[in-house]
Amino acid sequence: MALVAPQQTTSSSLANIGKIPELRRRLLFTVAMLAVYRVGVFITTPGVDRSVMKKIVGSSGGTLLGMLNMFSGGALEQLSIFALGIMPYISSSIILQLMTVIIPKLDQLNKEGEQGRRKITQYTRYGTVLLSIMQSIFIAAYLQGLNATSSYGDVVLSPGIGFYFLTCVTLTTGTAFIMWLGEQITERGIGNGISLIIFSGIVARMPDALFQTFTYASKDILDPFTLLLIIALVVAVIAVIIFFERGQRRIPVQYAKRMVGRRLYGGSSMHLPLKVNSAGVIPPIFASSILLFPTTMAGFLDFKWLNWVVTQLNAVGVLYNTLYVSLIVFFCYFYTAIQFNPMDVADNLKKNGGFIPGIRPGKRTAEYIDRVLTRITFGGALYISAVCILPQMLQRNLRVPFHFGGTALLIVVGVALDTAQQIEQHLITRHYDGFAGKGKRLKGRRG
Repeated sequence: MALVAPQQTTSSSLANIGKIPELRRRLLFTVAMLAVYRVGVFITTPGVDRSVMKKIVGSSGGTLLGMLNMFSGGALEQLSIFALGIMPYISSSIILQLMTVIIPKLDQLNKEGEQGRRKITQYTRYGTVLLSIMQSIFIAAYLQGLNATSSYGDVVLSPGIGFYFLTCVTLTTGTAFIMWLGEQITERGIGNGISLIIFSGIVARMPDALFQTFTYASKDILDPFTLLLIIALVVAVIAVIIFFERGQRRIPVQYAKRMVGRRLYGGSSMHLPLKVNSAGVIPPIFASSILLFPTTMAGFLDFKWLNWVVTQLNAVGVLYNTLYVSLIVFFCYFYTAIQFNPMDVADNLKKNGGFIPGIRPGKRTAEYIDRVLTRITFGGALYISAVCILPQMLQRNLRVPFHFGGTALLIVVGVALDTAQQIEQHLITRHYDGFAGKGKRLKGRRG
């Protein structure tokens, strides 16, 4: 009887991480940088009453302040030096990507390889600082205005031009430091630094949310059936996210044989992977920001028409959900068009002697790729819409005491997949089996 070697378990795969010095150093460096970020979240901006600000943000869960507080890991309710979070950097990156389509010089830089990308990264940093200055001035004005309208007490202890200057310098420096932390994690750690910072902020708030939920259950505010339904819903949504984030449409590509000197090259076949969700979490973030902006503005602007808009945009109403889904679908197509250009892919295939079987090279290939991409993007848009809306509607109807929305789940699961894929690559490169077992590969969002 033949002896078969046992398959390596996930626990032994995790044990192999400690056997690779470089991977161990990268993981420890990543954890240390994230720890520095979490410590900075609790350092309050000078001149602000943190307890009053926490009460104000806590009562603004359905506004733009509540969403920004979630992405900053609670830094906004603490009014910490990291209150702006990493959102200015993300906004600057998106603006640069949009300008790349419009401005030919930026598009040329993007195609120049590593040197061009470094230049665009430098522009992104400048844009981050500029946006941080603008947002910090707006926050300083908003905080001083709260002194006259807040029922919890004065937020700003010493209003005036000095508070404007100090807040602007503190918040802008804090965002620049977070940006530096993210770049250091990307370069010397594991995973994408910016994504991991957002990931750590969301995950850090989960224990408190879970504690509140089980406290409500122990006091019979939540019945056992509702609690089991919530757990089943979260598990099901996570499974759906993993399935779709790893989903691809593979288009077969054949390379023609060619003679170089006396040798014959080519004749190989490969696949062109098209992701179901090429836009990531950008569409729901943009859609939420647009729909929550009127609610936030109505908090400190007393206009009748603005109050009417806020009344119509009820988060559980048909109009809000219809607009939310429409904006998600729009931004899915819009951002995918920016990220992926079928004409460039077709030209690159033609230059390298590649072709799709049954499709003529050049324009016909671009049209075919665009048609396939349009169809799978529609499916991806529907998937993102369902993930973002279904948990929110059920939670509001069941009166769950914490918000565990689809956007946060998309970020957490997606970043976890990407980080696990990078660890997997380190293990396989050094002849260790990965998490999925011998001969298998774990796929992240990038395939």
